[in-house]
Amino acid sequence: MELVGLLESLSALTCSGSFLIWMSIGTLSRTDKSEEIAQKVMTILCFVAAISLFGLYFAGGNLFDSPNFARVLAVVCIAVGISAGMNIKGEDVQGESNPHDLMKMRRESEEQE
Repeated sequence: MELVGLLESLSALTCSGSFLIWMSIGTLSRTDKSEEIAQKVMTILCFVAAISLFGLYFAGGNLFDSPNFARVLAVVCIAVGISAGMNIKGEDVQGESNPHDLMKMRRESEEQE
C-alpha cells in the first residue's frame, strides 16, 4: 500500500503543477525564454504525471473511487504534454481576424482617407 500512496501523491503533485503552469502561461510567456522554460517544465510534469497515473492504475489504486479514471487521466496528460511543446506564439491559429485586428484595420483605413 505504500507504493499506491506514493503514486497518488506524485500524480496529484505533478497534475496540479502542470495545471498551475497552464493557468499562468500568459504571465509566464512574456519573454521567449520564459515561455520556452514554462513549456518544457509543463511537458515534463505532464509526462511524469502520466507515468505515475499508469503506475497507479497497474498497482491497483483508484482515483475518485474509479479504478479506470487514472488510466484515462494519464492519456489526457500525454495529450496535454505533447501539445504543451507546440509554440504558436504570434501565429494566426484560427485563420480569421479577431476584433483587435478588425479595429486596427478600420483605424488605418480611416487615417488613409
